[in-house]
Amino acid sequence: MALRLAIPRSAAVPPPGLALLAEGPRAAFGMGELAAHWPALRQLPKGDGRPVLVLPGLFNTDRSNMVVRGLLRRLGYRAFGWGLGRNRGVRTIGAEGERLIERIEAIHSETGEKVTLVGISLGGIMARIAAHRRPDLVREVITISAPFAGPPSATNVWRQFEWFTGERITDAAVAERLAEAVRSLPMPSTAIWSRSDGMVNGLICRTAEGRAIEVRSSHLFVQMRAEVLRAIAGVLAG
Repeated sequence: MALRLAIPRSAAVPPPGLALLAEGPRAAFGMGELAAHWPALRQLPKGDGRPVLVLPGLFNTDRSNMVVRGLLRRLGYRAFGWGLGRNRGVRTIGAEGERLIERIEAIHSETGEKVTLVGISLGGIMARIAAHRRPDLVREVITISAPFAGPPSATNVWRQFEWFTGERITDAAVAERLAEAVRSLPMPSTAIWSRSDGMVNGLICRTAEGRAIEVRSSHLFVQMRAEVLRAIAGVLAG
């Protein structure tokens, strides 16, 4: 039987169509804003050299996270891409997440430290699941616009998810992974989310557990918004 998550009715519906249509223009605005804010972002508090693994969202590869990793390296962190190609859900990481966990193990072995996971959208769900399965390897989890706390139907991209991953949102396995992701983590966690997200309902991108930071952003290219980058650096420095 599929597991069900108890969520408010307001969190069980996708964003309105107008919000989805605005995603492209808002993402373009964010890119222009990033260029203007980049000099100031480079002056954020320096890091302590801890390893940080950045996980891309659905459809995306490590290229989508080049800005995040580039900034983190400039600030003094050891930022890694996941190295697993395009994020195709369980097709990419294996049914039990073996390939992702192997990547975390490799970084842990290389650095001798627990790894901080930063996951965008679907990558954030994967980060939380991996942290539950191998808490001995994970120091902290930061999710960005990751809809881990509600049903896939509360998004405007569930059909694309089904087409690209080969899974169905009604599958028991999908519900079970979401139930695992939403459980309280045994290490610090932060959810960065946007109420004005046009692709996923922002209310399912955070819970009462852990820290939540609300930003104003589109879902598309959210990881390149200056406000989001500032929030990531602030969490790591704190």
